[in-house]
Amino acid sequence: MTTAPALFISHGAPTFALEPGLLGPRLSSIGERLDNVKALLVVSPHWQTEHTAIMTTPYPPTLHDYGGFPRELYRIEHPAIGHPALATEIGQSLADTGRHIQLDHRRGLDHGAWVPLRYLDPKAQIPSFQVSLRSNLDAAGAVRLGKALAPWRRQGVAIIGSGSLTHNLLEFRDGRADEAAYTAEFTDWVRDAVVRRDVAELVDYRRLAPHARRAHPTQEHFLPLLVALGASFDEESVHVIDAGTTHGVLSMESYAWGLRQSGVVPDFDRMQSAA
Repeated sequence: MTTAPALFISHGAPTFALEPGLLGPRLSSIGERLDNVKALLVVSPHWQTEHTAIMTTPYPPTLHDYGGFPRELYRIEHPAIGHPALATEIGQSLADTGRHIQLDHRRGLDHGAWVPLRYLDPKAQIPSFQVSLRSNLDAAGAVRLGKALAPWRRQGVAIIGSGSLTHNLLEFRDGRADEAAYTAEFTDWVRDAVVRRDVAELVDYRRLAPHARRAHPTQEHFLPLLVALGASFDEESVHVIDAGTTHGVLSMESYAWGLRQSGVVPDFDRMQSAA
C-alpha cells in the first residue's frame, strides 16, 4: 500500500470554512490526489483530554464549537464517516506504547478537524476520525505522539496535525494588523527549522523562536505541527505551503511531508519543496 502523507494545516479562524483564501484551493489540490488514502487521522487543539482519546464514532457529527461568528458558520455540516475498527486498532497500538487510551464512541469532529477537511475531502468520502491532545502534553510529547502514529501512514492513514502557525486570540479579536510584523518573523523562523528538520530547535521553540510567546500565548495550536513532524520520516521531503496571513495576525502557512512518496503532486503555484 502507498504511504499516506503527513500534514500540518493552519486552520486559522473558524471563518476559514467560508473564506478559503490561498490555503483552501491548495488543500483541495492535495485532496484530489488522495485516492489511495484509507483514512484521515486528525489531531486538533480543540479536543484536549486527561488521557489520550481516540474517536470511534461511526458517523461523527459536525461540532460548531465556537461563538460569536456569522450564522452561516453554524449551518455548515460536514457529513463525515468514521472508521471505528481502524480507530480501535490504532488506539490499541498507542496503548501498546504504554499510553492510557480511551475510546470515545460519541465524539464529533471539532472545527479544527472538519474545517480543513471541508477542503481536503469536500464530499466526505474518506473515513475521518480524531486523536486527542492530552491536556498536559508538552512539545517533546507531541513529537513522540507523531512518531507513535507514523507507522500507520504505511497502512494508508494520513496523519494531519491541525493547528495554527500563529495564534494570538487577543490580537485577532482586537484586529491589531498594524502590530503584526512579528508573525512574519516567527513564521520565517519556523519554516527554516522545519526545512532543516531541526526537531530539537522546534521542541525548544518557546525559548529560541522570535516572538514565540506572543505568537502562541498557549501551546495547544503549535503542538499539532510537532505531531505532524514526528509522523514524518527522515528521508521525506517537506513541502512548504505558502498561504499568507489572515486577519493580520494568523499565519496560514502549512506543511506536508511525503507527497511525492504518496503519489501526490500538487499543481498549484508557490508551493516550495525542500529536501
